[in-house]
Amino acid sequence: MPVDREIPLTRSNQGWLSIPEQWLIAWIAPRLPRWMAPDFLTAVGFAASIASFVAYLLAAGNPAWLWVVNAALIANWFGDSLDGAVARRRGIERPRYGFFLDQSIDVLSQFLFAIGLGLSGLVRMDVAAMGLVTYLMMTAQSLLRAEVTRTFHLASAGFGLTEVRCLFLALNVAFYLKPPVPLDIAGASFGYGDLLGVAWIAVNLGLYLAGMFGQLGQLARDEPPTGKDR
Repeated sequence: MPVDREIPLTRSNQGWLSIPEQWLIAWIAPRLPRWMAPDFLTAVGFAASIASFVAYLLAAGNPAWLWVVNAALIANWFGDSLDGAVARRRGIERPRYGFFLDQSIDVLSQFLFAIGLGLSGLVRMDVAAMGLVTYLMMTAQSLLRAEVTRTFHLASAGFGLTEVRCLFLALNVAFYLKPPVPLDIAGASFGYGDLLGVAWIAVNLGLYLAGMFGQLGQLARDEPPTGKDR
């Protein structure tokens, strides 16, 4: 049946780390000082994404900067995950404002992270850019699903932003311990980071198509053709 757009948007997080993450957020949120307002936390998260971009640039000359990237990823999680939780706990949430701001900042942060990774030389720029494109496709699909179901899914196949951050934390450690060595494959140069990036692109494309056809099937059942459409 048609979805009533007056229904408040609900959030669903089925990420693999969602349970310990929610426990940690619930523990931290009431202990934050009052001056750490939601918009301040959002700013912290975005500043951390800028720091990750700069640190990736510097990692091209000194891999030790990858540890700064990882610290920035943790700070980004802190600001991005706690801004909404603090707003809800303090009873000062602004659902539409917060949703729009959070998603807008997330897109900018993902752009900075991907471009920084490409400029670091650890992953080819074309692979990093295509990885960003497919991730943004998944983001767009989650927003489309939110519009037609009134549920905003924070994860697909168990992966949300928190799980992705953890993957990159591990990948940065791998890059530091064993920098990628380019290999010639079919006339092109690829390191192991590039191959992992290609796998990431393929997985995102597969999840996008599976999500698209799955949601279309559900919508077709919910909204069967009318007499005029048959």
